[in-house]
Amino acid sequence: MPRLFSAYVIVDWSAASKPTTGADSVWIGVLKHDVRFRLSFESFNEATRAEAEKRLNLILADLKKRSERVLVGFDFPLGFPRGFAATLKLRGEPWRGAWDELGKRVVDKPTNVNNRFNVAAQINRLLTGEAFPFWGAPPKDVQTTLTATKLRPHGPDDLPEFRHAELVAKGAASIWKTYYNGSVGGQAIMGIPLVRRLKDARGDAARVWPFETGFKAMTEADLAGVDVVFAEVYPSMVTPQGAAGEVKDLMQVRTLAEHFARLDATNKLGEIFGPPKGTAADTVLDAEREEGWILGAGV
Repeated sequence: MPRLFSAYVIVDWSAASKPTTGADSVWIGVLKHDVRFRLSFESFNEATRAEAEKRLNLILADLKKRSERVLVGFDFPLGFPRGFAATLKLRGEPWRGAWDELGKRVVDKPTNVNNRFNVAAQINRLLTGEAFPFWGAPPKDVQTTLTATKLRPHGPDDLPEFRHAELVAKGAASIWKTYYNGSVGGQAIMGIPLVRRLKDARGDAARVWPFETGFKAMTEADLAGVDVVFAEVYPSMVTPQGAAGEVKDLMQVRTLAEHFARLDATNKLGEIFGPPKGTAADTVLDAEREEGWILGAGV
């Protein structure tokens, strides 16, 4: 059977507030066919999110011109824990309502200056009226509805601390954490508007998994007319391989791209777009409607 994809792009995002390269910055890994039709890897380390977005658009345009379908993986959550959209009274599909809300609130300047902490504080005010559930900020960004440290544990009447996928992918951090190491919340606030723009620019030729594809095994028939599939990935699920002295982020995007390519070559990639065996029906529905999932988690 042919591969589902002919190219694999992994994006290691960053919520940095100033231009930066090297460790803890934006890395884009691209595994695609070279002139000899062999899969070949190249990487890009743009200093700002604006430059990274331009690069991604160029990469996707080139692959479309070559009629190559691409899997694009982002290392941050594409959805919020169940109940988020309902609590905010957002319109439409819960996942899309959250995307549109962030699209309206996030300001990200070409210099990487951004308002992610203000956005977290604004949403906290709307959700609970206190510095919860988002938490984490440097001293200058601490405010009434956003504290430097976690305000309190999550109770039974609160939005969940973790999505279903994070409970399966051991070590994955909560989206509510917006600062310090592993602050995927900050990355999600700054990254979801990017994926929204990439998706909307391509219409039905781009699909967001599992929101638009369903949380089920993927087949070639499911991808008819599709150029791009956007998915959430967790680089730490695969041990990074590389030379001594290489930046870990670079090793991670390359290793994960090669991992998905190997699965695809052996007709096993399609399976991991579906839920782990024994996943409850309501968990599948939560993933499809609002939370999303981490590609390969639990399978």
